[in-house]
Amino acid sequence: MRIRAHHTMLLLAVAAAGFVHVATSAQAVRPPDFAGEWRLDNAEDPGQPPLSDYLGVPFNEAGRLRADTTPESIWGTPEYQCRPHSAPHQWRGVGGARILKDLDPISRDIVGFRLQYMRSLDRPIYLDGRPHPPAYAPHSWSGFSTGEWIGHTLKVTTTHLKDGFLKRGGPQTSDMLTMTEFITRHDDILTVVQVVDDPIYLDEPFVLSITSRYDATAGPPTENCSGSSFAENGGRDRHWVPHFLPGQNSGIGEFLKTQDWIPFEPIRGGVKTTYPEYRGVLAGATTVEKLSVPSSRSGNDVAKRIADQSPKDGEVHVMPVQGNIYMLVADGTNITASVGKDGIAVVNTGSPQMSDKVLAALNDLAKQAVNPPAPNTCFGANCPNTPSWSSPYFNAVIASPRPAQSVRYVINTSAAAEHVGGNEKLATSANFRRAGTGSAFGGAAPALGTNATIVAHEGVLAAVSATGTTVPSAAWPSETYFDEFHKLSEYVNGEPIVIYHTPAANTDSDSLVFFRHSEVISAGNIYSTISYPLIDVAKGGTIQGVIDGLNQILDLAVAEYRAQGGTWVIPGRGRLSDTADVASYRNMLVMIRDRVRDLKTKGMTLEQVRAARPTLDFDGRYGSTSGPWTTAMFVEAVYKTLPEGAK
Repeated sequence: MRIRAHHTMLLLAVAAAGFVHVATSAQAVRPPDFAGEWRLDNAEDPGQPPLSDYLGVPFNEAGRLRADTTPESIWGTPEYQCRPHSAPHQWRGVGGARILKDLDPISRDIVGFRLQYMRSLDRPIYLDGRPHPPAYAPHSWSGFSTGEWIGHTLKVTTTHLKDGFLKRGGPQTSDMLTMTEFITRHDDILTVVQVVDDPIYLDEPFVLSITSRYDATAGPPTENCSGSSFAENGGRDRHWVPHFLPGQNSGIGEFLKTQDWIPFEPIRGGVKTTYPEYRGVLAGATTVEKLSVPSSRSGNDVAKRIADQSPKDGEVHVMPVQGNIYMLVADGTNITASVGKDGIAVVNTGSPQMSDKVLAALNDLAKQAVNPPAPNTCFGANCPNTPSWSSPYFNAVIASPRPAQSVRYVINTSAAAEHVGGNEKLATSANFRRAGTGSAFGGAAPALGTNATIVAHEGVLAAVSATGTTVPSAAWPSETYFDEFHKLSEYVNGEPIVIYHTPAANTDSDSLVFFRHSEVISAGNIYSTISYPLIDVAKGGTIQGVIDGLNQILDLAVAEYRAQGGTWVIPGRGRLSDTADVASYRNMLVMIRDRVRDLKTKGMTLEQVRAARPTLDFDGRYGSTSGPWTTAMFVEAVYKTLPEGAK
């Protein structure tokens, strides 16, 4: 079998020796230049290991289950076909790497590198001291990498990575991983020591090394992905998600038929199997349970990293998205804002306690985006929009531009308190005359005043106006729809806004909002990057409805390139996302639905299903044992909304 730990210790010793060298040698020596074509010579594991071979992987229980239930055929789904190699695998891809350097145009200092691999996107490494983005910023396949020189070694820290695979053949990674690389050049040899820290699926960081050799004729081959996206293995079901139910992956251990010298237990991975002390288990001197090894621990605080994607700090954080659209994170709730000359359209309004800060943030955005003060660029009558002759050298508008328009539309994706809580304050802040100054049309219609129009599904109006509710009438929707979709009657800030009903999802009256030119979808509570979806069974919510809603997002959205970017999706809570992120969330829910359905079909009670832990491999990422929405409550909602005896 392969024992990784001794090799790892040697690598760390070499790195440590390099650090000591830094402290004792002159700092004036210029770091080496990594630019060029690099041919892959060696890596700790092959580029395509056998399926279900987890040798040397310090899996925890969740990581093993996730790997066992995720088949290679998932790469045939429309959302996966163009995905590049995951970041931990990129150095090991066929064809090696091309490294380009970015220079400061004045000083000619190297301020960054750009890495290219086969089946991947360009990966920039910034050396200019910029910080990593906030946790609610998007994740990408290559992540966000910053570098610092430690002597002749470049230390690269990468965050904001999407979920993917640790290596081909099954081992998966979550989007909570941090990757650290130590890159060193010795003449024509480039050595990369890679540390993958994923506390969701690994008990300790996974360390491996890659060696490449300079070769001017090498470099990664071009591999574009230009084919149409369609379901390769789901028949006529474009939403098919291939996966194994727990215990039903018949390929586990199959490669041992030709490599029977390897014991079965260590191919299942686990931190204890990676250390030399494990030889005592193989010799029968001890058991895995009694074995003690000097394992390391993750440097990632998972709970904090997840919470930081939706900060509940009493503040409003603004994330520019695309086109006219901004995402406002208001004390943990995401608000979507379209800002332009027509005024402001918002999707959801947050809690009433945040309304003043939300309004202030919207007003600041409008001033900056619509009519910002700017230097004079014209003179007198030559100035655009000048109504009449003026002094040829005087333009007072530069100091006092026209005020931006206020809130014009409020769209609610549901009746949840965090979606309608700020309706009254935001809607009444508007100054758009909607139906005359007195009684409209000679008294045939009442005056609607200057409040913003509040739009929602008719079920939202029924919920907020029901007997016993405390929502003020000024916060109720003034325009409702009942069909499968609803279009605002005019362009807003240069684009159509289309609202889609997602029936029987979180409740019976949830919506998605599509800004059709900006290519942004506001998903409401149907999608979250920090928790399982809240399913209110009493109000008509179902697990299948949530999955259907996510599939509708995937049908509307188009990735820009390599299954990332393009149409952006703003979740009800959590970080800005794209098609790939929504697909991963949908896949997770399909796997959980099918596991619970299988157990329910076998006659298990709710408590028995909970005890079977059908969400085990996702609980570290989305689960909770306390608060208003726990894992136990989510499993109960899934169980109750699946039909009896369903197959």
